[in-house]
Amino acid sequence: MTAIQPALDGTVPQPAARRRVEDYEAWVAEVRPTFEEIAAAGTRFVSWRVKEQYRLPDPPDPAHDWGRLLGQLRHDGLLRYDGWSTTRDRSGVRAWRGTRAARREVTA
Repeated sequence: MTAIQPALDGTVPQPAARRRVEDYEAWVAEVRPTFEEIAAAGTRFVSWRVKEQYRLPDPPDPAHDWGRLLGQLRHDGLLRYDGWSTTRDRSGVRAWRGTRAARREVTA
């Protein structure tokens, strides 16, 4: 849990709202290069951490579109399933790792 510093007048600032892209294809065009870069590095990751670290916008349907994107990246041969990890609330989520093909695309 992140601590929030109250303002001098005692009010607590509201967290910044995450930007949302309403068009799925536009959203994919914006966030896919980040996932391709991480896949090319070959490091293990979970999508929610990537979303937070890179401050990626939300898709039109956050409950389904993140999984849809990762499934497409897997289908395209850029990602492979790499076990399980957890979220902040200890829920289980899939972990991913870039494939050899994803790493080769960077050196090509």
